[in-house]
Amino acid sequence: MISSLTGKISHIGASSAQIVVSGVGFSFFATPGTLLSLRTGMETTVFTSLVVREDSLSLFGFVAEEEQRAFEILQSVRGIGPKMALGALGVMSVDELRTAVANKDEKMLTRIPGVGKKSAQRMILDIGDKLGPAPQQGLSHASSAVGAEVVAALTQLGWDEATAQEAVGQVESQADDASSLLRLSLQTLGRRRG
Repeated sequence: MISSLTGKISHIGASSAQIVVSGVGFSFFATPGTLLSLRTGMETTVFTSLVVREDSLSLFGFVAEEEQRAFEILQSVRGIGPKMALGALGVMSVDELRTAVANKDEKMLTRIPGVGKKSAQRMILDIGDKLGPAPQQGLSHASSAVGAEVVAALTQLGWDEATAQEAVGQVESQADDASSLLRLSLQTLGRRRG
C-alpha cells in the first residue's frame, strides 16, 4: 500500500497530477481543489490511496490526511467506487460530509454526482460515525470543499491551520471559485501581517 509520497510536482492536468519521488514519477487522480493547491516544481507530501482492480492500479492523492481517510471510508459504502468517492470530496469538505451524515441530511448528500436518495440513505447507514463527530458551530471557518482546499494550500504556504481557516471563512462568501478565494484569503492574511 502506498499511503503517502513526498517529492516534487512535475505535472498538473485537468483531473490528475504527477509527483516525482527519487526519480520515479507517480501519477495520481485528485479533486479540483487539490489540483489548484499544487504548483509545478513544488516540493510537497501527497497522502495517497492505491486502488487495485483486476485490470488497473489507480492512485488517488490528497493534500490532507483527513481527506485520504474519508476517501477510504466512502469506498466502504456499497455502490460507491473510487471515482464517486473522489467526486464526493470534490463537492463537499470532510466536515460537510460529517455534518450531512450525522444529521441524516439526504438532500445534502444528493449533491454528490451519481448519488440519489437510496445511495444517500445507504451512505448514512454504512458510514455512521466512522468519519467522527460533526463539527461544532462556532467561529467562521472554511465551509466548502473548495474552502478546505484553499486552507490546505495556505497551510502549505506557511500559515497555521486556524489562521488559514479564519481568513478563508471571512471571505468565502465573496469568492466565485477557488482561485478568487485563494486571492482574497491571501489579501486578508497580508493585511494582518502588514
